Amino acid sequence: MNTWNNTSLPAHERATALLAAMSRREKIHQLASFWERNEEEAVPAPEPAGAGELGGQAGPADTAHQVAPMADAFAVGRQGWEESIDGGLGHLTRIYGTDPVSVADGAAKLARLQREVVSRNAFGIPAIAHEECLTGFTALGATVYPAAIAWGATWRPALVEQMARRIGADLHAVGVHQGLAPLLDVVRDYRWGRVEETCGEDPYLVGTLGTAYVRGLQAQGVHATLKHFVAYPASKAGRNHAPVSMGTRELEDIMLPPFEMAVREGGVASVMNSYSDIDGEPVAASRHLLTQVLRERWGFTGTVVSDYWSVRFLQAMHHVAGDYAHAAALAVRAGLDVELPETTCYSHLGAALDAGLLTETELDTAVARVLTQKAELGLLDADWDPTTGVEADRDLDSPGNRAVARAMAEESVILLKNDGVLPLNPDARVAVSGPVWEDVRSFLGCYSFPNHVLSRDGGRTTGLDIRDLPTALRAAHPGEAAFHQGVGFIDGRTEDFDAAVDAAAAADVAIVTLGDIAGLFGGGTSGEGCDVVDLGLPGRQGELLEAVLATGTPTVLVLVTGRPYALGEYADRCAAIVQAFMPGVEGADAIVGVLTGAINPSGRLPVAIPNGRGGQPGTYLAAPLAWHADGISNLDPTPLYPFGYGLSYSAFALTDPAVSSAQMDADGQVDYAVTVSNTSDRAGAEVVQLYLSDPVAEVVRPLKALIGFAKVDLEARESKRVTFTVHADRSSFTGTDHRRIVEPGQILLSAGTSSEDRLAPLAVEITGRRRVVGEGRVLTTPVAVTPAPTAP
Repeated sequence: MNTWNNTSLPAHERATALLAAMSRREKIHQLASFWERNEEEAVPAPEPAGAGELGGQAGPADTAHQVAPMADAFAVGRQGWEESIDGGLGHLTRIYGTDPVSVADGAAKLARLQREVVSRNAFGIPAIAHEECLTGFTALGATVYPAAIAWGATWRPALVEQMARRIGADLHAVGVHQGLAPLLDVVRDYRWGRVEETCGEDPYLVGTLGTAYVRGLQAQGVHATLKHFVAYPASKAGRNHAPVSMGTRELEDIMLPPFEMAVREGGVASVMNSYSDIDGEPVAASRHLLTQVLRERWGFTGTVVSDYWSVRFLQAMHHVAGDYAHAAALAVRAGLDVELPETTCYSHLGAALDAGLLTETELDTAVARVLTQKAELGLLDADWDPTTGVEADRDLDSPGNRAVARAMAEESVILLKNDGVLPLNPDARVAVSGPVWEDVRSFLGCYSFPNHVLSRDGGRTTGLDIRDLPTALRAAHPGEAAFHQGVGFIDGRTEDFDAAVDAAAAADVAIVTLGDIAGLFGGGTSGEGCDVVDLGLPGRQGELLEAVLATGTPTVLVLVTGRPYALGEYADRCAAIVQAFMPGVEGADAIVGVLTGAINPSGRLPVAIPNGRGGQPGTYLAAPLAWHADGISNLDPTPLYPFGYGLSYSAFALTDPAVSSAQMDADGQVDYAVTVSNTSDRAGAEVVQLYLSDPVAEVVRPLKALIGFAKVDLEARESKRVTFTVHADRSSFTGTDHRRIVEPGQILLSAGTSSEDRLAPLAVEITGRRRVVGEGRVLTTPVAVTPAPTAP
């Protein structure tokens, strides 16, 4: 038996033995990938300077379309299938997720391609098959779970982990090894189109939920991939791929912590780079980020894969490389192991080595990581077979999946305002309007298969059984209901508009359903490359809302969106406002359940709801001068509804806050406890949030920052005691010398139900000397929920 086939040996030993037996050419092929896709309708891009000499021809037309940035433009120079596998292959890209194929056909195709890969290299090494899985497995007929922004709205890490386990089980069952999720991007500008793909605007919330997803996916034997490392959502003006102007402190204290949590706490297996440059340095070429931070500081041992064509971006977009060989060398030297989604630049690694742009040791380091990953996945086992364990009849939309999708949707819907009109009176005559009411695709995120792939033909097919709002409302509400679209997501016809307004005027309650349709690169109102200039409601939707409000009929605004929109000009005239962030295939019943009262809303905002359309590109993690308006600016940056906010049909109270000590050492810890009570006669759930403030620090600090939370289920009139254990490391920040420190002095701890609704703070004095915090700091705030002590 070859050493690398010996399953009793550690993965890295097997990889090392195999690496020693491989030729340079065979090594390079392990860093390569192939995406079978079609360029029949593509317009060839101009050939980059130097491409002719460096070689590489596009393969034969296959079966795809543009579902990634500049896919058509970057078709030039990619390797074809035969050339890609002649010596081995690192990755197979999206066999199930590129075109509408059945599970049986996809499994057969994957097995066929894997056999060809195995037959074309001397060691019989298969490729890693990867797929997208942010809203569930991006494949025909697979359950579409709520978008990541809705995960944030649940504030329920255990439920996110449960969802990820189901996604991972489906991926594993059909032969997929790696999933390209979760996103650990922290929202900095709501105008960015990919807000829907994030878990929100707070690094602790994002990191906690993202790490739960990693644990769930990897528990099923599928490697998770963190995206997009790092600072991608902080691009200038909220534009996709735009440069990032960010100092070290914001990078270290806001953007990096979620990734560090997923590496240290979640043991994630793979990381994907950001497209952006940070202060002029593209992340794909940043040795500081990909090696020094990720590997040397945090101890990450997995693989770094490129976001699609980001190695090519170094030459074609960032202009830091003169040709493909130079771009490939920059990426590998930085610590980027695998070029995705197909091989263009990495096919020139041999030329880079010959030219002295890269060393054999640097190449071997990258290849060893890929081979180690393959050993961990069982791909180096002597008895590996592409059909073993593969379920060609796998139901990707099983009842179990639907149950979890339903729970996620129900826990993510947020009640923002209610003057008593909700729950709906069963006898109320309602008039429903707006583009969301009859288009179920609005429930689905950009990376769902229906919106990501099926939408290319302009139709509305989803490949799934998805109940729409009219059907759900008729089933749950016995009163008379009239439905008129009124407007589309962008435009609409005058007669439809007038009919909707007339119906609202004649009704007891008007329900206006507004929101987003996810798409790609301008093909939607939300999603990758669908950025906006301001936060006004899309198209004519605000005009419809104004007209319905003008009728005087009590109006319930239902928003199904991928980003927060400014509601200040409407909110005081709405009787109720319900916010749902792309709730997935079970979204209609979750929304209607909240409207009728069958569901007690427990979602809380993972992003704030702005007041004005253009004055708030920032988030709640604001320094004093970014938050206060009086006497400073005529623009008020405070939100209409703050981060963490949400109402319920129950009533809750936080009482009796206490700290275990008024002092702690710079390396110590303290407990903060508070009682949460359900003061109503209906069971419900409240999210208890713990915030830290640092009144005086050596650098400017945010006014408050979330450091812990717990979603607490409470029966009617029940109370529970919530205890947070706060280590001094949780107060740490990047000091004036750019080192992470715990600073002596006073910190303030306060529990609340949003960032702006908090109890009076309790002071804790950090004693001792200024402490430099080494790697491996405490990243989490453990929380215990126990029965509240009874009064004597």
